Amino acid sequence: MLLDLIYPPVCGICGKINKKSLCKKCEIQIKQHQVNTIDKTENKYFEYQIKILKYEDIIRKRIIEFKFQEKSYLYKTFSKIILNDKKVYSFLKNYDIIICVPMYIKKKLLRGYNQCELIANELASKLQIQKQFNNLIKIKDTKKQSTLKREERLLNVKEAFKLKDNTKIASKKVILFDDIYTTGSTVNECSKILKQGGASEVLVITLAID
Repeated sequence: MLLDLIYPPVCGICGKINKKSLCKKCEIQIKQHQVNTIDKTENKYFEYQIKILKYEDIIRKRIIEFKFQEKSYLYKTFSKIILNDKKVYSFLKNYDIIICVPMYIKKKLLRGYNQCELIANELASKLQIQKQFNNLIKIKDTKKQSTLKREERLLNVKEAFKLKDNTKIASKKVILFDDIYTTGSTVNECSKILKQGGASEVLVITLAID
């Protein structure tokens, strides 16, 4: 990727040069922030949920830098953290397609990238599964979920997403990736659209849980 040419390979946690994007010292350090659970869900539009990290301390700091401070190269480190767990890796291999929560087009152009898309692209490559980043789209410029109460979050994302082509996910097992899980309103709304579009199963994986 072009990003690899612009930025040297570093450990995204400590910032030191590291070809594997995560040094051994930091790999041990982040274990205290790891959740790494695979849960069967109830009363959701998605059947399974994988949680990787707690949104706290150094993890929170790096995610904020990743999203808002143009440190897009951190996708390598976050992808590495996800795939280092053999149980998670094996579970993800059972799915057909990976999709990420889309950004509203104007916001994506302003930021220059969708951070979720960068990670999802890397996961697709390592898992050798299909990726779809232009099928599920965001059609409403919503407020930031982090600024809203629970009830407001539900209304904020209602009818904010749509599928361009249902046939591309019909009868497929879909991974839906997002960076942060708080109330789950966004991923549940996206999952609803995917299920209505014919997806046979939806697994939600989030980098961090708040």
